[in-house]
Amino acid sequence: MLRLVPSWASQYEAFWDAIRKRNMWFIKLRYGAVLMLTTLILASEFFLGFKFTETQTIAIAVITLSILIYNSLLHVGKKHIKSIAGQFNPLHLSLIQIILDFSSLFLLFHFTGGIETPLYMLFVFHMIIGSLVLPGSIIYTVGTIVVLAFGGIVFLEYYHIIPHYTIQGFLNTQLYDDFNYVVSIFTIFGFTMFISIYLTNGIARQLYRMEQDLIESLDRLNTAEIEKQKYIVGVVHEIKTPLTAVHSYLNLILQKFLGPLDKKVEERLIRASVRSKEAINLINDVIKISRFKLFDHFVKEELQIEEVMNELSNKHLVNAETKKIKLVFNDNRKTHTKLMGDKFLLTLAISNLVGNAIKYVDKKGLIEVNLTDEEKDIVITICDNGIGIPEHEQGKIFKEFFRSSNISKENHEGAGIGLSIVKEIIEKHEGSISVESPSMLASKNRPGTCFKIQLPKPKINQQTSK
Repeated sequence: MLRLVPSWASQYEAFWDAIRKRNMWFIKLRYGAVLMLTTLILASEFFLGFKFTETQTIAIAVITLSILIYNSLLHVGKKHIKSIAGQFNPLHLSLIQIILDFSSLFLLFHFTGGIETPLYMLFVFHMIIGSLVLPGSIIYTVGTIVVLAFGGIVFLEYYHIIPHYTIQGFLNTQLYDDFNYVVSIFTIFGFTMFISIYLTNGIARQLYRMEQDLIESLDRLNTAEIEKQKYIVGVVHEIKTPLTAVHSYLNLILQKFLGPLDKKVEERLIRASVRSKEAINLINDVIKISRFKLFDHFVKEELQIEEVMNELSNKHLVNAETKKIKLVFNDNRKTHTKLMGDKFLLTLAISNLVGNAIKYVDKKGLIEVNLTDEEKDIVITICDNGIGIPEHEQGKIFKEFFRSSNISKENHEGAGIGLSIVKEIIEKHEGSISVESPSMLASKNRPGTCFKIQLPKPKINQQTSK
């Protein structure tokens, strides 16, 4: 089997995808060529002012029908061709298409006047298309054969070895038997063909290699991300070990295994125990989200969204009260449909949005978390009357490491990575998230922000099975 895959095409899937698309492009162009030839036959005498002989008309009609037939077969057959380097693959299909097309073109070239027909420019056009797909050695070989065959036809017609078919009414004088004209056109044709191959194949090869480099760079970035997440899990796990030990020792002391405690000391130890437990829970959250990024860890279970809301209320209420912010949770649903998803990840995503709202709302501000029903979705909106997001930046807000330009003015801390993870989690649940600013709670100086999460309800058969 002729090996056509270039050595630099290490990322085969991206390479094959490009070849398959170009093969389909060739097939579509060929249908256009059939339409053009049919129009040429019908319009030549009535609209274009020239006339084909009966032999020419029959020959062009047969060629057009042949192109339609083999193009239809190629269209159907391409679906069954596998992209495997050592077997018959899309590159072989490209080569077959070019061979068939050049065969058809040479017949058309001969029956429409040879060197007198403008159709010979289609050879150059087709060679440019072939240069985008086939490797240099193959396309140069094909180009050489085409130039020699072109010269063979025009010189055989010049020496009257094969008949010349003139298009009546197209030219006032015959040029096929003018030696200077024939040599000039042949020379220019050959030069144009090889220059076209050289330029097009070189550019195509360079673009393919650039694409390969980009894919390899992306793979290296993904590998680096995996290593980073592994490092985070390892480091955080090491931090967790001494914290767990501290928490255990505090509990031993609080349980008075080491003797009675002074009341004030006991109160401080209780606070320390609570804080150490919070630190352990935070570390567990970091480990879980790192595993989600690292292993695509996703636990699908049946859950009640109101339970998530209750957890968030308990978690954020103290922080909201500290800033004298009114934090309201409203459940406006008529039916309490259960969701299928990862409770931890959903809680983390919505908690991030509520936490951001508290961070970016001034004292005595307002935050509303609303649950509503739609026909196919459960909708969660988190709205506030905080600093808002500039309209021109709302499309970028879910990009990793992006921070709105008005945040720095407010002197808020943050790395800008939360919302990208939130979007990833919501999409993992086959949902969607959008942002709107100003929000429905906007005030004069505070436009506010409203995040809308749509989570699909389980299908009826899934609910029944549960």
